[in-house]
Amino acid sequence: MRRVRYYQHGGPEVLRLESAPTPEPGPGDLLVRTEAIGVTLPAVRKVRDGGGTPLPGVLGGEVAGRVIAVGSQVSGFAVGDRVTSLTFTGSYADEVLAPAFMASRIPDDASAKQAVALVRSGHVALAALATARVTPADSVLVTGAASGVGHLAIQLAKHQGAGWVVAAVSSRAKADFLYGLGADHVVTYDSDNWGDPVDVVLDGVGGDLLRPAVAALRPGGCLVFFSSGGGTIPAHELLAGSKTITGLAMAHFAQAHRELYDQHHQQLWHLSRTTRLRAAIHAEIPLADAAAAHRIIEARANLGKVVLIS
Repeated sequence: MRRVRYYQHGGPEVLRLESAPTPEPGPGDLLVRTEAIGVTLPAVRKVRDGGGTPLPGVLGGEVAGRVIAVGSQVSGFAVGDRVTSLTFTGSYADEVLAPAFMASRIPDDASAKQAVALVRSGHVALAALATARVTPADSVLVTGAASGVGHLAIQLAKHQGAGWVVAAVSSRAKADFLYGLGADHVVTYDSDNWGDPVDVVLDGVGGDLLRPAVAALRPGGCLVFFSSGGGTIPAHELLAGSKTITGLAMAHFAQAHRELYDQHHQQLWHLSRTTRLRAAIHAEIPLADAAAAHRIIEARANLGKVVLIS
C-alpha cells in the first residue's frame, strides 16, 4: 500500500509518498481501505514543528472507506461496512487502522468525501457547543470560522438558536462565504475590536489568538479550547473577568459521553440530509499530492474541508 510520512520537520515539501506493508488490526481496531482522508490544521502543525513526536512522522486525522478486517474484540462492525473514523496515527495511507470506538457507519446514500467533511468536524463542533452549554440566548464567537470545524460550528450554533454568531477569520475575503452560512458578523484577527463581548468563544486556532479570544468574552463567559496551537493566558485575566477556559479532546469526549456522541452522529446526518447543514469541501486532492493540501491549510486559504482522495 501507499502511505505518506516525513523524515524531517518543515513545510509541506517534507511529505514523502512511500510503499509500506498493510498494518495488522489490534483487538479494538478496524482495518479500513480509505477512499477519503481529511486534512486538519493539527496535522499541518505537526509536520512543521513536531509537537514532541519522534521521526519519521506519520499523521492522524479522519478517514472514510470500507472495512477490510476487524480486530478480535470488535463488535458491531463487519468486513464490507462503510465507515468513517477519527484515527490518531497513519491516516495518510491506502489502508488505515481505525479505533472501533471512534468509528461510525456511513449512510448508503452518502459518499466517503461527504463523511470526511461532515462527521469528525461536526462532532468537534457539537461537542464544543455542548461543553459550553450554549443556550438560545447566548452569543457565540468562532475562531478559524472558515475551517472544516469552524464553518460547521457557525451553522450549528445558529441551528441551536444562538442569538448572535460572530465568525473570526484571517481575511475579509472569507466574509461572503461565512455570511452565506448564517454568521451575523465577521471580524478579522488583526481588527482592533472584535465587536461586543460574547458569552462563548469556540477556539480552534490558539497560539497568539488565544489572548484576544479570551478578551472577546463578557464577564463570566466561557472559552472552549480544541486547538493544537497552544497559547498562554495570565491567570489574573481569567480571575478579573470570572472567565473560564475548558479544553476539549474528542477521544475523551467520545468515551465519557458515548450516548451524546452517538446522538450527535445521528443529528449531523439528519441535518445534512435536510439541507440545514452544509459540509463544504474546498478541494479534493490525490493522496500522492498531500503537500498541495497542506499548502492550502498553511495559507489559510480554505473555505471548508480539504480532502485527500486515496
